Amino acid sequence: MPKVQRAIVSVSDKRGLVELARGLSRHGVEILSTGGTARELGGAGIATRAISDYTGAPEILDGRVKTLHPKVHGGLLGRPIPAHEAEMARQGIDRIDLVVVNLYPFRETVAKGAPFPEAIENIDIGGPSMLRSAAKNFERVAVVVDPDDYGAVLAEIDATGEVARATRFRLAKKAFSHTAAYDGDIAAYLTSMADEGGERDAFPGVLTLQWSKRTGLRYGENPHQTAAFYAAADAAPDSLARAEILQGKELSYNNILDLDAAYACAREFEPPAAVIIKHTNPCGAATAADAAAAYRKARETDPTSAFGGIVATNRPVDAELARLLSETFLECVIAPRYDAAAREVLAAKKNLRLVATGPWGRAAPALALRSVSGGLLVQTADQGMVAAGEARVVTKRAPTADELTALDFAWRIAKHVKSNAIVFARPDQTVGVGAGQMSRVDSVKIAVAKAQLPLAGTSVASDAFFPFRDGVDALADAGATAIIQPGGSVRDAEVIAAADERGLAMLFTGMRHFRH
Repeated sequence: MPKVQRAIVSVSDKRGLVELARGLSRHGVEILSTGGTARELGGAGIATRAISDYTGAPEILDGRVKTLHPKVHGGLLGRPIPAHEAEMARQGIDRIDLVVVNLYPFRETVAKGAPFPEAIENIDIGGPSMLRSAAKNFERVAVVVDPDDYGAVLAEIDATGEVARATRFRLAKKAFSHTAAYDGDIAAYLTSMADEGGERDAFPGVLTLQWSKRTGLRYGENPHQTAAFYAAADAAPDSLARAEILQGKELSYNNILDLDAAYACAREFEPPAAVIIKHTNPCGAATAADAAAAYRKARETDPTSAFGGIVATNRPVDAELARLLSETFLECVIAPRYDAAAREVLAAKKNLRLVATGPWGRAAPALALRSVSGGLLVQTADQGMVAAGEARVVTKRAPTADELTALDFAWRIAKHVKSNAIVFARPDQTVGVGAGQMSRVDSVKIAVAKAQLPLAGTSVASDAFFPFRDGVDALADAGATAIIQPGGSVRDAEVIAAADERGLAMLFTGMRHFRH
């Protein structure tokens, strides 16, 4: 490829712009530019040539047409072959070797609630056209959409005067992905409205989503299935998709599912908490004064199921917690960070995956997706939570202060247990968990059977209503004294009467947490 001689630089995101342009100018690259970019570069003392001067055609229609010109697109699309070079010479079209363009901020404009006409004006036309032309002709042209790539591109030009073909191909793929996402945002915005500028539906008529492949996986849920892990472009910095793997074997498909379940459950709590997950269900959870004490109590719930489990804690892992973690075979641990002493202790567990997310924020509501035969189910994520203190007392007896704390704890765990879900708990510790049964009373029986700690005086959460009194009788027989559930059954009166008959306190939240 010939040296880079001419570049179009026209960006909305001005990060790194001046430094890039100075680097190009050092190599005598002619910079073609427009509008705000040209003004910014001129203010920094960097010479540019206006696109209108280069094409001989003025910007028209309030700037809507600037770069849609044969001298621009011919300069981008002309291949390095004799026929194209001869035709370009006849037409007076010069080669353009580099395109540095990022697009009008359509997504950002919509996100800030701008009126419809403003959103429409922020649909870029010339930018995507140049990106597509440049990316199509990557055999000769380098295209850059991300300021984070400026350094690498400039380093290659500094070293050789050109951008390597492998880099051009990588950048072309990134450019097409960028324009695809941009067009998807526009389609989603417009198809979310029944009428021009009207109220927007949360679920657009056309849903275009984009993820980038983070890694291939050894296999899927089973060895005969193939799989990969993708990250959303807007994934939060503390999300699993952005987490760092500090130690251990590569994550498997099932590891990632379990890590996500553990992480989501541990995020329910403000005090130090630890959650142990097995097959996406919590098999132990606790809060305490510190993470080590919380993990010790969580493990007490069901030490057998903890074997081979996934642990999440909402506090950094220190040496004391690391020593406790080392006592049981575990697949993965996820935490905000690990101190040096903890890393030293856990280094002996070479196959244990340590996942660090960085500080935990409060994640914004997101969409939950699930594929079905020929389609996709989409819903908002279950971010809802009615605290026990906000729930309605429906029995003659109200819960005591300790029962209320235990009910709140159990309710937060039940949200993360597969339906039908039953959780027996103390104020800061799970005691028995029943998950995924076809009848609710069977979930009660399993929770009772799994309990390793005394059930007398425990409180119980049920993710959905009790359809019959048999579940209430079973948990009362086991020693529970209070229940929290959504309510809403046609037999609520019968269930409440059963609770009164057994001397139980019962709360209705009005919100269920099915997890299929």
